[in-house]
Amino acid sequence: MSDLTTVLEATGALAGAGGLGYAKARAPRVYWSLVGLPITWGRFTVTYGATMDVCGLTVRPSGLRAFMVRNVARREVQPVPPKVRRVRGTSTGLRVSLRLPAGLEPTDVAAASERLRHAWGVHSVNVVESKPGVVELRMTGYDVLKRVRMPRRFKAESMVVPVALRDDGTAFVRDYRKVPHALTLGANQSGKSMYQRNLIAGLAKLPVGLVGIDCKRGVEQRPYAPRLSALATTPEMASELLNVLVAEMESRFDLLSAHGVSDLWALPVKVRPVPLVVLVDEVAELFLTAAKKDEERRDRMVMQMVRLGQMARAIGIYLEICGQRFGSELGKGATMLRAQLTGRVIHRVNDKQTAEMGLGDVAPEAVFAVTTIAPDRPGVAVAGDSSGGWSRIRTPETSPAQAAAVCREHAHLTPDLPALAPFRPAISAEPTTDDAPSLIKPRPVTD
Repeated sequence: MSDLTTVLEATGALAGAGGLGYAKARAPRVYWSLVGLPITWGRFTVTYGATMDVCGLTVRPSGLRAFMVRNVARREVQPVPPKVRRVRGTSTGLRVSLRLPAGLEPTDVAAASERLRHAWGVHSVNVVESKPGVVELRMTGYDVLKRVRMPRRFKAESMVVPVALRDDGTAFVRDYRKVPHALTLGANQSGKSMYQRNLIAGLAKLPVGLVGIDCKRGVEQRPYAPRLSALATTPEMASELLNVLVAEMESRFDLLSAHGVSDLWALPVKVRPVPLVVLVDEVAELFLTAAKKDEERRDRMVMQMVRLGQMARAIGIYLEICGQRFGSELGKGATMLRAQLTGRVIHRVNDKQTAEMGLGDVAPEAVFAVTTIAPDRPGVAVAGDSSGGWSRIRTPETSPAQAAAVCREHAHLTPDLPALAPFRPAISAEPTTDDAPSLIKPRPVTD
């Protein structure tokens, strides 16, 4: 009987270990909540002081504190680590709020993040300054970018679109009121188009006008025609469309001047024009010319885009520029336009120079991170901004059919803009299975 009990206990132990191994591989959130979180929390609690001391994140205590320790507590004065204000577990990791003592700054903690990651056995440690003197350690217990699941709780705001998942488990958003213009770079098969699909699907649900410029005859953006207020599919159409957008910008500035305000969002709701997002699929098609006669049109288009980048934020016209490369070799005005694009999202690229084009002027430390993106992980990118901060992100997988379905579902939100009416794309009927041509050759009729 005892032998049978031993066998059953061993079988149960093996089954439990197998179940945990399966959960770790196939359901990492479940494994983290049941096993990883308690272990990491305990390890952090026990080793916090020693880890901070070894990582150089302690300072000498104040004179009063040193006096009290020596004369009241009768103990040796030890260096002081940051004070733990709060520890909170999440479905992806652990959040720790720290109060920094005098002599430490957030960059000191960020520089030690890799050492803290190894000390506590977590996948990554990100340091975020929540307010002066207080930082938050955002630990992730597993690779959240391996299988992207966007956070369910997201506070919807005007002109804010969740596009991807950060490596700390939070959502990466495009906030057009904070970062009006952005540049997205990436090689073929890097996930650049998937990023655009997620962005368009998110924008389609907002009361904004979408303007597409896709000089590859519209192969990328034409499926989104039900939600587009304008679509240019050739360089000639793009030049005319940019002229109309600049004229729209000037008329909106007249409206701001008439009401004595300097920003679109300060206008009364009744007279406020609808915001416009201009989506350029491949910017190189606007710069490159095949003949000498096209250079004048190219220079005019580039200058119009530079004007939009410099002034259009105040009147609610935002630029989303996409391409494979964006450097001075494109021609006159390229670097001037790039300087106006505050947000940067760089996917896997073919050379280091392209990464430097995108991030070298805003977040130089992130250039190396771009060059280490694996080819077998499409959608992974590095996002940076003018503040010097950067993070790894990955967009959830979205097919062109799914993005097109979202655009059809929200076609009623497409604003009526008379100035853009000549460029409104024709909307074809949605193909059905019955209308699709058959690939089976019918048998010939015989006697």
